[in-house]
Amino acid sequence: QVQLVESGGGLVQPGGSLRLSCAASGSTFGSNAIDWYRQAPGKQRELVATITGGGNTNYADSVKGRFAISRDNAKNTVYLQMNSLEPKVTAVYYCYIFRPDLPRRHYWGQGTPVTVSS
Repeated sequence: QVQLVESGGGLVQPGGSLRLSCAASGSTFGSNAIDWYRQAPGKQRELVATITGGGNTNYADSVKGRFAISRDNAKNTVYLQMNSLEPKVTAVYYCYIFRPDLPRRHYWGQGTPVTVSS
């Protein structure tokens, strides 16, 4: 099994920055891709960023140039650096991994809330 624990969320003023972390335990990330999703109040969960096992990244158009995803395989941790934050990015942020080799296959963290407000 894999347990994912997000941290780093909080309240930040517009224009500020946050770095979210997603730490895995129970099993390593291995060479699997890791995703960050977010879910704003009253909206569907949406994909924000992906990093592959080889370090290739992909972003939702709405966050390109302001968010950066990275991973530290030695620490089994994935990060999401968020800069120039705007109120519209307020949401709960989740990390996700697809592990077809494990029983549940789909693993989500519990989420970390991000609120951008003055």
